Amino acid sequence: MKLEINDFRSLITVINVALIMFFGLSFAWLGLIVAGLGMVKDVTVDNKCNGLIMHSANVMLNIYFLMMMKG
Repeated sequence: MKLEINDFRSLITVINVALIMFFGLSFAWLGLIVAGLGMVKDVTVDNKCNGLIMHSANVMLNIYFLMMMKG
């Protein structure tokens, strides 16, 4: 089995969701950072549209969580 960087990003995303569920919306910062870095990699290295769409959705979701946290 071959591990790639996207596998680790997916694992971090799952951990981020669990942290948000158990400890609150302040952990959305972690998801925002991971998704933002993923978008940069998708544009500069991978040149894959599907990854860019997925990471854009994660960025929007985490921004929404942060807006909910601020009130």
